[in-house]
Amino acid sequence: MATHPGFDLDHGFDLGALPLRERKKIQTGIRIWRTAVGLFAERGFDQVSVVEIAAAAEVSKMTVFNYFPTKEDLVMGPMEQHLDESARVVRERAPGTSAVVALREHFLAALGQFDPSTGLCDDPAVLDVVRVIHQTPTLLMRATAGFDQKAQTLLAAELLAQDPAHDELTARVAAAQLLAAQLALTGENQRRMLAGGRAADALPSALDAAHRAFALVERGLGDY
Repeated sequence: MATHPGFDLDHGFDLGALPLRERKKIQTGIRIWRTAVGLFAERGFDQVSVVEIAAAAEVSKMTVFNYFPTKEDLVMGPMEQHLDESARVVRERAPGTSAVVALREHFLAALGQFDPSTGLCDDPAVLDVVRVIHQTPTLLMRATAGFDQKAQTLLAAELLAQDPAHDELTARVAAAQLLAAQLALTGENQRRMLAGGRAADALPSALDAAHRAFALVERGLGDY
């Protein structure tokens, strides 16, 4: 199963533009997350305690829980910030743009930025997260529930809200097809990265695969 890690903890921030207090807060969260991921990758998720993570990150156990309410959140929390991303892209698309085109262009742009959410990211910490999730049944179940159920429900609701015919079945089918295409692409990209591929080298073929995958969906959904 493809995971969909989009880690906002250390991607997309211009830390220098933030007030010192906010900058330090974000940096602490990044340090805790990277420390936890490194320990999980080295020893396994179930073999590492929150106390050990806190000690290694040089913070208190309470500080860890202030940033990440549960141990699972240390892995899943950042990627779950993206559960509503597809719904948001559809909601904010330009007038006259189909949902398929909007999501395709968003995915292509993310590929070009080597965004972890596309799977085309060779950042060692991101790859460690993917490995940990696949090696830990409880995390894999949570990832499956998040992106197979929550993200799909959110996207279907957005499609339904914008459909004059208010066709609930079509909204659900469309959401399932669109997210399945993205997860298939993400999974293939992850496999290449985990096998030791470089993101920059794989970009051309990843872009071609994305065009082909969304074309398959578009022929089925048309201008929906």
